[in-house]
Amino acid sequence: MNQNIILENTLLGSKWFDPQYLFNQGVIFSQNFVNFFNNHGAGIVSIFNTILFFLVLFFIMIISYTSIRILEIRKKEHRHLEHEIAEYAHHQAEREKKISQGDEISKNQRWIKTLTYLFSQHASDWKLAVIEADSMLEELLNQLGFKGETLGDKLKSATQDKFHSLTSAWEVHTIRNRIAHEGVSFELSQHEAKRIIALYEQIFREFGFI
Repeated sequence: MNQNIILENTLLGSKWFDPQYLFNQGVIFSQNFVNFFNNHGAGIVSIFNTILFFLVLFFIMIISYTSIRILEIRKKEHRHLEHEIAEYAHHQAEREKKISQGDEISKNQRWIKTLTYLFSQHASDWKLAVIEADSMLEELLNQLGFKGETLGDKLKSATQDKFHSLTSAWEVHTIRNRIAHEGVSFELSQHEAKRIIALYEQIFREFGFI
């Protein structure tokens, strides 16, 4: 008798470790929950449905507002992009018109000759435009006092402080070397040739060379 009392008072003898007791408590809780839901279920469902309705309505409003704002922003971006493209096309057209009339924008005969090659209908002339412009670049570096046997040597002796367009100069000179070394196997579109000549022009105008 005393041993049973001691066992019940220990942790291992607790009723919370009794499967039968736990099962009975689970059954009682389930019955109570079912009874509560049967008595108040309609009200709970009604409240839940009301809350759910307002939540759905709220998110629909948020989604609708966000969608409208996104469409407005995209329309503005599209209009802005169209404006930028139109402006760019206008400036490019004006620029090419001036370049094609080289005698109006430069008194440097070598530059006018370069532009004549550039706007030729023959692909081989586009390469000649780059070669002629590169020769002009070497002349410019000579005038600026950069030393070296070749144009590459002169560029190596230049610094960014004294020659701000040094990076562009290296880029166009590298393309000129590819034209010279690869010959007919090097493909050069007129569009790319125009881009390259524009870089030369930027360099020349920086020093008032053309």
